[in-house]
Amino acid sequence: MSHELHDTELKQLIDRWIAQWNEPDADQRRCLIREVWAEGGHQVLVNPPEGIRDTAAAYGLPFPAVEVRGYDAMYQRVTRAYEMFIAPGEYVFEQAGEVVRHAGAAVALTWVMRSRRDGSVAGSGLEVLTFAADGRVRSDHEYVA
Repeated sequence: MSHELHDTELKQLIDRWIAQWNEPDADQRRCLIREVWAEGGHQVLVNPPEGIRDTAAAYGLPFPAVEVRGYDAMYQRVTRAYEMFIAPGEYVFEQAGEVVRHAGAAVALTWVMRSRRDGSVAGSGLEVLTFAADGRVRSDHEYVA
């Protein structure tokens, strides 16, 4: 069972969750990750990038979900996304719409990767989050559109 956050706690956590992806300072990014993620927290990329799917298909295998677990791995994941999309100055990650509460205290969050140049949406995704007793993210199942 997931811990259920009060509305104010949930908004603050989601704001920090979005901020970790956009944070330019490596030390602050690491701090945000520790504020957002429970120790042992994990993210599962349910539909991994096309290259992973193509490689699996070439070997006749179903594509695997990709899992990131723990602070160091999450820091590498967030930092790589920052380097690829945010650091060049082309995009910014933003929350899209309201967080939706689901059974078992899970929440669904949608986001977009928006062009800084013209405001167009270059990518989007859905996160299904559950929370540890301390209110940090215990699990995150990510679906990228």
